[in-house]
This record gives sequence, C-alpha cells and structure tokens, in this order.
Amino acid sequence: MVTIIFESHSTTLDNEQMLSSGWYDVDLSKLGKAQARQLGERRKDEDFAAIFCSDLKRSYNTAEIAFEGIKINLIKDARLREANYGDLTRHPESQVTHQRGEYVFTPFPNGESFEQGILRVKGFLRDLIRDYDSKKVLIIGHRVTQYALEHYINHVPLEKAITDPWQWQPGWVYYLAQI
Repeated sequence: MVTIIFESHSTTLDNEQMLSSGWYDVDLSKLGKAQARQLGERRKDEDFAAIFCSDLKRSYNTAEIAFEGIKINLIKDARLREANYGDLTRHPESQVTHQRGEYVFTPFPNGESFEQGILRVKGFLRDLIRDYDSKKVLIIGHRVTQYALEHYINHVPLEKAITDPWQWQPGWVYYLAQI
C-alpha cells in the first residue's frame, strides 16, 4: 500500500483573475509563493520517499519553493497535468466550472475530456504501486489529479467527483493498495 498525501498547487496569476488555466503554463502569484512556503512549513517533518508534480510550473514551482534547501526526490510527470480545456483554456473559471458535467466523457473543443485526463493519472497510479509500495509520497497536483484519486481510491463515481463542489484544505490523505 502507498500512502499518498495530495496537495493542490498554490495560487496562480490565472487563479487570481478567475481564469481556468488547463495546460496553459501560468506562474504562481505572490500569494501562491507564500502558500508554497506554508506548505513546506506544514510538511517539513514528514519523510516522503518522493514528491511528484506535473510538468506545469505551477505544480513544480510549488514544490521547489515549499522544499527549498531540502534534499528531496522531486519527480515531474506529465500524466499529472490538469485536464486540457482546449478552446476554453484561460476562459472564466465560472464558465468552465458550470460546464464541467458536459466534459466528463466528451472532450473540451480541441482539448480532452476529464475521463481522458483521469486515465493519464491511472497510468501514473499503477506505476506508483509498483515502485513505491509501503512508502509515503507527496503529490502536488491539479483538480484532475484529485478527481482520479477520489475515483480510483475512494470509488467516487466519475461524474460525482468532477461535478461536486471543491474546497481547498491543507492536504488530503489517500491509501492506494490496487488499481
């Protein structure tokens, strides 16, 4: 079994403008950098076998700032990216949030469906079980990362995981035994 601590990436410039970034590679805001430092302080005494992030800078910059000066095994993995919102990238968050249910199985125009994004994460989780059994890892990710964790580990129906209201908290714990 792998113990997973999931943390969402810190606040970005797009978050502050209420835009949905998708695969757009946006920077952390000043607030986001402060949040990343708080994450490091919150998790400084935990022993992680590895810290995983997507290859989008809002994810890996959160980790780099949080664990600055600490020797960590930081692994970027593109499978942990947010969903590709295609033509809705950088559109108002309210527009994308309101339409989430329409894109569970149907791709965003010129993008991907949430199901496709979640299947990317499933491949990552299979590798995680194989390579990190009996270990504790940290994943700094996006909503689609957490949707996958909720769906595959907590058995939340896909549509429910995606359309339920989301609220930030200081980390979630998941126990992955099989996928």
